[in-house]
Amino acid sequence: MVDSPTVPRSKSVLKRHRQTEGRRLRNKSARSGLRTQERKVRSPGGDTGGAELKQLQRDLDRAAGKGAIHKNKAARKKSRLAKAVAKQSG
Repeated sequence: MVDSPTVPRSKSVLKRHRQTEGRRLRNKSARSGLRTQERKVRSPGGDTGGAELKQLQRDLDRAAGKGAIHKNKAARKKSRLAKAVAKQSG
């Protein structure tokens, strides 16, 4: 994209592009990890659902604080996961 003739090549634009790319990859990795954890919590037969849920809730809050996901999305996921775990165990 940066090699395109229509894209400006000023130093600040190039730096901004590098920063954005780094953030994108970091956020993508964080969201992927959250999805993996969510699958573990939702999987049937998980005896440690409560402990995994607590860790996932902590990680969701951290991701929301860092901007990887929206804070309302984190709250919604925490609520729905707690409900799902309660339904599995009870």
